Amino acid sequence: MTGTVLLVLRLLMALLLYAFLGVALYLLWRDVQRHGELLAARQAPPLTLLQMGEAEPLAHTFHRAEVLIGRNPACDLALNDTTVSVRHAHLRYHHAQWWVEDLGSTNGTFLNDEPVTAPVVLTEGDVLRVGSVVLQVPGPAVNAQG
Repeated sequence: MTGTVLLVLRLLMALLLYAFLGVALYLLWRDVQRHGELLAARQAPPLTLLQMGEAEPLAHTFHRAEVLIGRNPACDLALNDTTVSVRHAHLRYHHAQWWVEDLGSTNGTFLNDEPVTAPVVLTEGDVLRVGSVVLQVPGPAVNAQG
């Protein structure tokens, strides 16, 4: 009789151990899913900049959280203009907003005709001037189209 009781107790302990492991693995999987959703929510929304000029505005769309603007061809937005520095301005998405920062450029970066001396929040409808190149952040109607 003692052998049978010990066998039943061992089987119960094995079942409890497997149940514990199953619950632990399920909770870990659920936690990984939640973290994945949080990371997906933190991704930067696409940023569209309209390069204003004599002709039709040229749209530049970016799908990353950091955009480097300058004359250097390695920049994300390479502008072939002598008033633009090699590394002129930096756009960064953090705290659920786009920010613009001047990188010590020669001719300056201006947001709505105000000089950018520290990182500033960029919003829809803003006009960004990099050297003599004018970039506009379009409103939602333009962003939806392109």
